[in-house]
Amino acid sequence: MPKLSFSGQHADEELQFVFRRHIIAMRKGFYGLLIPLAIGSVPFLIWQDNVALLWLPVIGLAIGFLIFFYHWIGWYFSIFIVTNERIRQASQHGLFGKTVIDLNLDKVQNISYNIPGFWGEFLGFGTIVLQTIVGDMVIAKVAHCERVYNQLAEAIRTAGGETDHEIEKKSEENSDQEEDEQD
Repeated sequence: MPKLSFSGQHADEELQFVFRRHIIAMRKGFYGLLIPLAIGSVPFLIWQDNVALLWLPVIGLAIGFLIFFYHWIGWYFSIFIVTNERIRQASQHGLFGKTVIDLNLDKVQNISYNIPGFWGEFLGFGTIVLQTIVGDMVIAKVAHCERVYNQLAEAIRTAGGETDHEIEKKSEENSDQEEDEQD
């Protein structure tokens, strides 16, 4: 099996998994596809005897495809790369803009996820929050949120970070030791 790699990968760093946002994050692109088509279709529906107006829905569809393509580029090329050391968020903005954020997994203090009601449950997306001392990394509209959360929690545990469960265990152990010392 070939070794998977990415630009900026450290020599001893191993890629664990890659994920992206749910297709629902592209909803503006779908609206951008349908609205120009619908607006372009209205004149022909009103004046059906004017065949020249048939070009308006075609023009609306072409404009809609351009809008959709712009949003698709942003969705498809925005990915999250999880290695044994860090999580890298690469966000594409339009055709030329890109933002990259790295977060060391051993710096994560808490990880949580939220599935936002009926549509989140039905369509299978949610929000994952990675909390550190410096701030939070919020990953909204993640496809298969619970599965990605479990993979991230395992990667954080392996990297030496602490999740809520481990912090609670340590605080219980510390309180048990304090009670033993008082006795």
